[in-house]
Amino acid sequence: MPAKVTMNVDGLDMDNIPRHIAIIMDGNGRWAKARGKIRTQGHKVGAETLKTIVRAADTLGIKAITAYAFSTENWKRPVTEVHFIMELLSRYLTSEIEEFKENNVQVRFMGSRQGLPEVVKEKMDHAIEETKNDTGIILNLAINYGGQAEILHAVRSIAQQVADGSLKIEDIDASVFENNLYSQGLPSPDLLIRTGGDLRVSNFLLWQIAYSEIWTTQVFWPDFTPDMLVEAIKVYQKRERRFGGLVQK
Repeated sequence: MPAKVTMNVDGLDMDNIPRHIAIIMDGNGRWAKARGKIRTQGHKVGAETLKTIVRAADTLGIKAITAYAFSTENWKRPVTEVHFIMELLSRYLTSEIEEFKENNVQVRFMGSRQGLPEVVKEKMDHAIEETKNDTGIILNLAINYGGQAEILHAVRSIAQQVADGSLKIEDIDASVFENNLYSQGLPSPDLLIRTGGDLRVSNFLLWQIAYSEIWTTQVFWPDFTPDMLVEAIKVYQKRERRFGGLVQK
């Protein structure tokens, strides 16, 4: 992670910083294509961008970043691209782990491990173990993740508990459901950021973003900067978060 991140925080209300920001890091391939490069180069630069943004978020006092690194649908991409992304994840979790520890970053993961290469799963376990006692910002990487699959996973888990007799049907509520999601222990995102210009949530955190504020930009993820993060937070701070109710004036 970069030792120092500079950004313009003029006009930012430091008492109203989102606790948890979710990011759909879209546009890596299009960024590369626009520069005459192969798509995988965009993923490589995008990984560097994530390091910078996590550092910036930590500086701003954000408690958690959930980054959409690889979706359940991404397996449909060319085999060479999928293979590169898996290698990139493996290298990322190897080369950055010491810096994560030095910067007190706790690394978590959400998603299914089914189908992931053994080396990636081993690196994930190592990252979790090495950073589990870190108390700074949480970097929650969504790998082989899909919102619908997560909900089905939670339903099956709850159904098994009912079948085992450890849970009564009448005791199932939102809290029980959330405790069976991959994101257990994290607050729902206050802000969802999507780069790349598309206006959809792409099967990301379908339960958790029920009342998240959404901010989008045409900028491709590799070009996303700490100043853009600040811009997104400024827009967030101007929103009235009513959660289905009314704001008392």
